[in-house]
Amino acid sequence: MYTGQDREETREVFFRAWRAHREGRLLEGVDKLIVQVLLRHPEYQPVLEQSEATRERDYFPETGDTNPFLHLGMHIAIEEQLSIDQPPGIRGYYQKLLGRHPDDHTAQHHMMECLGEMLWQANRQGVAPSDTVYFECLNRLTAEP
Repeated sequence: MYTGQDREETREVFFRAWRAHREGRLLEGVDKLIVQVLLRHPEYQPVLEQSEATRERDYFPETGDTNPFLHLGMHIAIEEQLSIDQPPGIRGYYQKLLGRHPDDHTAQHHMMECLGEMLWQANRQGVAPSDTVYFECLNRLTAEP
C-alpha cells in the first residue's frame, strides 16, 4: 500500500506509538488508537519492539506473510470510519456483523475483507477506491441466509 518514504513514515508512527506506550507516556490522537488496536493483537507487538529488524521488511501474501502494518492500519481505518459513519451507512453494516459474530474484533476482521477487496480492486484498476465495491462486499457478508 505504501512505498518508499510514505511506508517508512507510516511505520514510524506505529513504532513511536508503541514505544510511547511501553514507556508509560500519555497517548493522544492516533497514537492512542494504534495502541488500542495493538493490545488486541499481541502477535504483532514483537514486530514493533524490533523496529530495526522490521522497519524495511517486505511482506508477501503469496508466501503466506501477513503485513502487520497493513492489518493494523485497516483496523484503524475501520475504527475511524465507524466513529464518523463514513462512508455513510458503514455503521449499519457493522451493527449487522456484530449480530452475527461473537465480538467487535471479529466483526471488524470481516469488514477488513471488504476493505481489502476494495483497495485491491482500486489498485489493480488504477482508480480511486469505490464505496460501491466496499458496500457490495458488505452486502454479501450481511445478506440474510
